[in-house]
Amino acid sequence: MDLPPDKAKLLKQYDDERKWDLICDQERVHAKDPPAHYLNKLRTYLDPKASRSSRKRRLVGDATSTQVLRDLEISLRTNHIEWVREFLNEPNLGLDSLVNYLSFRLEMMRYDQRISESRSNSEERIGAANIEKTTAVINNVSNHCHMNGFAQNGVTSTLSPTMKKRSKHMQKLNMGQAEDDIHVCIKCLRALMNNKYGFNMVMQHREAINCIALSLTHKSLRTKALVLELLAAICLVKGGHEIILSAFDNLKEVCGEKQRFRTLMDYFYNYQVFHIEFMVACMQFVNIVVHSVEDMNFRVHLQVEFSALGLDEYLEKLRLTESEELQVQISAYLDNVFDVNALMEDSETKTAALEKVAELEDELGHAHDRLLELQSQSLNKISELELQLKALREERENLLQARQQVDEEVNTLRRVVQQHEQESKNRQSLLENKIMELETLTKTLPRSGDSSPNSAPPEPAAAKPQPPPPPPPPPPCPVLTKAPPTAPVPPPAPGMGLASDGAMTIKKKVLTKYKLPTLNWIALKPNQVRGTIFNDLDDDKLHSIIDFSDFEERFKIGINTPLQNGNTEIDGLNNYPSKRFKKPENITLLEHTRLRNIAISRRKLEMPVEQVISAINSLDLRLLSLENVEILQRMVPTEQETKAYREYVVEKKNPDLLTEEDKYLLQLGRVERLSAKLSIMGYIGNFFDNVHLITPQIQAIISASSSVINSRKLKRILEIILAFGNYLNSAKRGPAYGFKLQGLDTLVDTKSTDKRMCLLHYIVETIRNKFPDLLNFEAELLYIEKAATVSLENIITDVHELEKGMELVRKEHELRGKERQSVVLRDFLKNFPEKETEEVEGGRENGSGHV
Repeated sequence: MDLPPDKAKLLKQYDDERKWDLICDQERVHAKDPPAHYLNKLRTYLDPKASRSSRKRRLVGDATSTQVLRDLEISLRTNHIEWVREFLNEPNLGLDSLVNYLSFRLEMMRYDQRISESRSNSEERIGAANIEKTTAVINNVSNHCHMNGFAQNGVTSTLSPTMKKRSKHMQKLNMGQAEDDIHVCIKCLRALMNNKYGFNMVMQHREAINCIALSLTHKSLRTKALVLELLAAICLVKGGHEIILSAFDNLKEVCGEKQRFRTLMDYFYNYQVFHIEFMVACMQFVNIVVHSVEDMNFRVHLQVEFSALGLDEYLEKLRLTESEELQVQISAYLDNVFDVNALMEDSETKTAALEKVAELEDELGHAHDRLLELQSQSLNKISELELQLKALREERENLLQARQQVDEEVNTLRRVVQQHEQESKNRQSLLENKIMELETLTKTLPRSGDSSPNSAPPEPAAAKPQPPPPPPPPPPCPVLTKAPPTAPVPPPAPGMGLASDGAMTIKKKVLTKYKLPTLNWIALKPNQVRGTIFNDLDDDKLHSIIDFSDFEERFKIGINTPLQNGNTEIDGLNNYPSKRFKKPENITLLEHTRLRNIAISRRKLEMPVEQVISAINSLDLRLLSLENVEILQRMVPTEQETKAYREYVVEKKNPDLLTEEDKYLLQLGRVERLSAKLSIMGYIGNFFDNVHLITPQIQAIISASSSVINSRKLKRILEIILAFGNYLNSAKRGPAYGFKLQGLDTLVDTKSTDKRMCLLHYIVETIRNKFPDLLNFEAELLYIEKAATVSLENIITDVHELEKGMELVRKEHELRGKERQSVVLRDFLKNFPEKETEEVEGGRENGSGHV
């Protein structure tokens, strides 16, 4: 049916029965006359020779031109879409004929309007002016006629013969009034625009749109309203706005307007009868023309253009109108009007506000950075204090135990001392008794001689040693002598520095043992070195100082492939075998994808397999980097591959027939506990990074847990919740002494009888009314937000992985024994970071303790 979108949308709202009836009615429609029937008559009206041809007069018949146009409008509106397409397409070209006839009648109407205006003036002013106007009008009419008949017959400069011919032509052909024909032509165009195909044809026909715009000069307000509806519909289509403005520019030129839209606004302001349909259509058209533009500057331009025509003042008068439709259109226009002054003020205010916002955002950003820094420092401090507190508690326990032990020892010593004192007193009393007995005995014994004759004289006292000799005198102060003059600097060695003429000497080419990587720098030419810092530098003398052999060993490319110095590229090509002898293909026990991946990984390692196996057995991460360890973990032979290689060896097949990748995996598979050793190397290499990654998260959990534990208000809130829970459950389940915090989610599920309130809402209301001091309990919960971003399960899993890896390291250390302990394992276990481990262990305990 080719309906426009609005009509199609309306049709979709009908029920299926009504849709079927409409389809049946559409199929029953049969065209009464073909399009050529109407178009031949319209072309006859435009033919100036038709009035002299009896055949063409019989073709027109007794019907007026207005009746022909009405029949055409009904056919366009009711016939099938194929009839409309036949009307528009070749050879009929009905739109061109219709537009030409409309243009012709518009010229006639404007001529009649000028004649009527002239008759109202004095007869003295009618004359030559009327003749010139008539001549111009007739010329314009002749230009718009499709057949150009009037121009071919020659329009005379005098008025009377032309007017007589035109009047006779119209009378003989029985043409209707120009106003009626124009109105029906507009209705025909509306019928064409009711389907998509016709609408597109009208949009592409600029003359048709110009004629529609010129029809605004019609006296009938109903016709003006119809014209404005069509123009508004075109304006809403993409690209239609420019077409409408172009049509009004043409109207301005034809009607001699000083300002665009002047004629339309004159009809809008100065009406003889208030025609609500025209007023609404006019206001709607202005709304669409002004406010359907995306460019804001152009919209303001159009707004100013209508304001210059006095639209703003007139709308103030119409704001009190009783018509709701007109009031809606007026309100829509005023609501979308741009007040440039207000916008300018808002822009200045906005600029100042944006500057202030930018300043505040900068301050907020700095404050946020300071807050994050302080928060991080506080987290570290809290974690450190927690560890110190834990250590102090342990130390306190140890001191208490030591004190108790000391007290016991002191008590024991006191008892021992008391026993010893008692024994000493007893011994003293015994000795005193013995002394008294001895004194008594000495008094009773006779006195003996003063000296014995045999007693020898006492030996003379030993001679005193001689005093030490005096120290030797200090050596004389050395005489300060002047240093000999400095020897002259020897001349530079040959081949070094600058030549006598200032040119740079040619440097020798360094021959390397292995192929080395290339340094992508931009080298200076010899003539560019002069005047730079490199002018006085000599790098050749460093060759005897720097150990470049070690440098080559560390930076060589390939696996121990010495360079064949002196060989050219041609010599290198000669080393390849001849293509005539095809090398036998090697055997592989791997899948194609696995083989390719092993080859890529082997090239990345750039190490012989013997060196790799040695590094794995010694767990040497200096020789085998962490990246290479990860590559080797992906290269570990699977159980199926190990079984296949074992069977290959058992069958005593030749290993040399295997590919290099298979040989590589075969030798790797012979390493004992290969996966475990690689896992240990990866664990040791990533240990410190993993610990440093987990530590801040654990510190956040510790700090948040401490704030939760120390929050007095949170404890009271949990106490209130426990009271409500026991109140609900004590009759059925008995009283509870606590609950898991996961149970807080169930507070929402417990509903009231009317289902309007849950237990959580009631508890909040109770706290608000009974315990208002607890409303800001979240102020005591510090670092909760940061801890909430940490997954406790992931932290516990990571800690378990670290513990599992450490257990694997210790087990490997025990398996190796004292005689073959690995230096890497011994150093790792010796330098094991106790502080970080304590934090990790404390985080795991806090996590498991507060979940």
